[in-house]
Amino acid sequence: MHRSVRNSTHQHLANKTILRISNAYSEDIYEGHNARNLTVKIFTRYLCCMVTSPTKPPVHLQEKISEIVTQLPSMEHGTVIQQILETLVRMIGREADRLDWKILNNTLQDMELGFQGFYPHRHTRKIAIFGSARTPAAHPDYQLAKQFAQRAAKQGFMIMTGAGPGIMEAGNEGAGVDHSFGLNIQLPFEQGSNPVMENDPKLLTFKYFFTRKLFFLRECDALAVFPGGFGTQDEAFESLTLVQTGKADPMPIVLIDHPGGNYWQGWDTYIRDHLMVNRLISSDDPSLYVITDNIDDAWDEITHYYRVFHSSRYVGERLVLRLNSCLRAGALEELNQTFNDILAAGSFEMTDRLPEEQVDETAELPRLVFQFNHRDFGRLQQLIRQLNVLGEPCEATEHPEHK
Repeated sequence: MHRSVRNSTHQHLANKTILRISNAYSEDIYEGHNARNLTVKIFTRYLCCMVTSPTKPPVHLQEKISEIVTQLPSMEHGTVIQQILETLVRMIGREADRLDWKILNNTLQDMELGFQGFYPHRHTRKIAIFGSARTPAAHPDYQLAKQFAQRAAKQGFMIMTGAGPGIMEAGNEGAGVDHSFGLNIQLPFEQGSNPVMENDPKLLTFKYFFTRKLFFLRECDALAVFPGGFGTQDEAFESLTLVQTGKADPMPIVLIDHPGGNYWQGWDTYIRDHLMVNRLISSDDPSLYVITDNIDDAWDEITHYYRVFHSSRYVGERLVLRLNSCLRAGALEELNQTFNDILAAGSFEMTDRLPEEQVDETAELPRLVFQFNHRDFGRLQQLIRQLNVLGEPCEATEHPEHK
């Protein structure tokens, strides 16, 4: 293909990608946030200025672009938006295959879908349920998953599944459609949703597995994993890997079997006898998960996890654990004695919101701040569980579903 023709084709795909980004940011999901709405306008109009689109922007729009772009550095999230724009401009100016642009365009469509779908429910904690698509409704695992989801919905949590049959359908059925998300996947063969999620706006169908997994781990606050095949094992191991490496936020991961079942006990034996014994994982890494065949124990692990612990963020070199309540007298000394092995330097300190942190709904929460060694995430999980013992009772104890 002649280079000019090829470039023209790629330019057309680039324009489609840019229009997709513009549409994603132009949706009214941020209504009422004036600063962000203005950033949306900047994003859309600046992109129009950077390329020759099939429909050339009107003159008045091009004039407005120049005016708004100068305001970008002072806008909320302006630095990040500018970095996105600069990346796209660099890509447009370089040679790329048609497939490259298709991947980018499809990925952005998936991202748009996820951002729009989850934004209205951002303050409700969600539990992802993984398990076999082949489990029949009469199986004890199906009934257990259904009971677990019923309990979650009654508490006010939302359930996330892959929207398919088996354990996924049990989760959606137990929680009910109002408390359910279904993250479906497009496949060459039919991958329809289960009847619970069919036609519901919280049924999100993704093009790529990696974007689907991204939203599972980005949006969930706990994982409940029931017995399953390769797909379930993949989801369990990837979730553990991301938490173990700090690429996902700390969260409770509960591996649930029916009473008397040995699926997860056999799995745990393999982990300990082959991975831990051969020092392929840390001796503390099994603390990343809990195994049970009892619904009460599974539920206690998840709700107790958020009794005092609220969420975490890194601020520079410091890890900030935001807490629902202050710690009891003497707790800080205990933590500095028991968990000093995970400190890269300094000690554990209780503080208010750090000056570098954004003001948001967590602004008034107390903080436990320390320099984490970025290595011992199993020990970090142990620390969070200990915080939930050392904290003072508070209203959040009764409402762990809120965040």
